[in-house]
Amino acid sequence: MSTESAQLVSIDEIRAAAARIAPIAMKTPLVRAAFSLVSGHGTGKEIWLKAESLQPIGAFKIRGAANKILQLKSGEIARGVITYSSGNHAQGVAYAAREVGAKAVIVMPRNAPAIKRAATLALGAEIVDVGVASSERLAKAEELVREHGYIVIPPYDDDEIIAGQATCGLEIVEALPDVDLVVAPVSGGGLLSGVAAAVKQLSPKTKVFGVEPELAGDTAESFRTGKIVTWPAELTSRTLADGLRTQSVGVRNFAHLQAFVDGIVIVTEAEIRAAMRAIVTATRLVPEPSGAVSTAALLFHADQLPPWRKAVAVVSGGNVDPALLAEVLTESEV
Repeated sequence: MSTESAQLVSIDEIRAAAARIAPIAMKTPLVRAAFSLVSGHGTGKEIWLKAESLQPIGAFKIRGAANKILQLKSGEIARGVITYSSGNHAQGVAYAAREVGAKAVIVMPRNAPAIKRAATLALGAEIVDVGVASSERLAKAEELVREHGYIVIPPYDDDEIIAGQATCGLEIVEALPDVDLVVAPVSGGGLLSGVAAAVKQLSPKTKVFGVEPELAGDTAESFRTGKIVTWPAELTSRTLADGLRTQSVGVRNFAHLQAFVDGIVIVTEAEIRAAMRAIVTATRLVPEPSGAVSTAALLFHADQLPPWRKAVAVVSGGNVDPALLAEVLTESEV
């Protein structure tokens, strides 16, 4: 697969996206985290968390959805928009669509967390249920597009979505210019491809790593083998990190990963849960499981990461079921 720079999202496109989405998506803070679990704690190492959980919808997905939807023409807005999502992108699309007055239809798996489903409905979207496979969501969305003429807002495999998510990386470098290492979750690849594109074009020496649950490690395998692989839904749906259950990385996203990402680390379910506890304890931020995987990599897989002095872990979302959060916070450590 070619990864020529002309095919990749440019820093100018990312900056334009940042200006475009400013009225809808917030510039989230970097929160310093003094994790006692970190090897070398007290020796000058700094971990900062990029708190995307503080976005209006509780997740980074508002960035890409807003960048795409705010560029629609009036005739396209009148047709309405559609997407396929397990929850956070659904909320991003619903939120941005409401801002421009467009109907939003969301194709959602039946096992999507209740808290994300309820939030999507509260934003005025219509939900269409399908099975757990991401391929089922796409097929149903395509069917509804043929029937009704909706405009598709892809969850990740789209340059405008990537540019929107990349604004997260732009903010990281602007806030911490001497950052050594940035780690972000990866599934379909929208966030990681965007963050890596922004960070590497602004700070080429900064290392960028993706993090994925071992129970849904298709992107890690794709990155290692150099070609996109697909995992069946019965495998990827096992992970607690519901936002990272996509069966394969997007084509456009994989091109950006190959061009800008230095590696991908996989973490266990127990490590994800421990990272959730550590984040709450150290910062009082509330992460969903998907939002805790990057911190899990820093806490438990330092041997797979390059040396660093200042690291940023993207907390991609905070839309966690209260019962699950209570369960995680009160269980024993790994």
